[in-house]
Amino acid sequence: MNSPASRPAPRHNRRTAMIMAGVALAMLGLGFASVPLYRIFCQVTGYGGTTGRASAAQANAVQVGDGHISVRFDGNVERGMAWRFAPQQITQDMRIGQRMQAFYTAENLSNEPITGVASFNVEPELVGKYFKKIQCFCFNQQTLQPGQKVDMPVIYYVDPAIADDPETKNETQITLSYTFHKAANGTAKVLDRADPAR
Repeated sequence: MNSPASRPAPRHNRRTAMIMAGVALAMLGLGFASVPLYRIFCQVTGYGGTTGRASAAQANAVQVGDGHISVRFDGNVERGMAWRFAPQQITQDMRIGQRMQAFYTAENLSNEPITGVASFNVEPELVGKYFKKIQCFCFNQQTLQPGQKVDMPVIYYVDPAIADDPETKNETQITLSYTFHKAANGTAKVLDRADPAR
């Protein structure tokens, strides 16, 4: 027969169960929050070549520097998506801090409407946090009707702080790359390259 001292205390077991349930709920909450938090982290740090986003007011406050840099453009569509998508210019040479506008052309080659969303990144990855988009077609889903062809602008600048960073100050060219993915039922399959669910 067990002595009273050797029996587990019901209050202690209940407390342990409550703590474990709380830990499980916290882990579940972190699981749901991890993707948006990771995306915010990537946008702030430029991790994985994720670009930054700037308002027109922020862009107006930027002073154009003396240094120059070249931006190269790349465009692709995922396999099986009946679009043609390509940049209208191969490169743009610019002063660091200068606001620039570039265009891509997208065309729906099918006989049905197709909605797409663009994932994007820059290379080298370390410059991502200095590449700032003011306006971009990649911020929203794009629907093209059968045979429709459209010009898609992106307005951007390169933050002059790139020249103060020992890891990026000698970069002479940035590649901005987009890939369009087909959106299913109005929900994009890929939001950006930094999405860990990809």
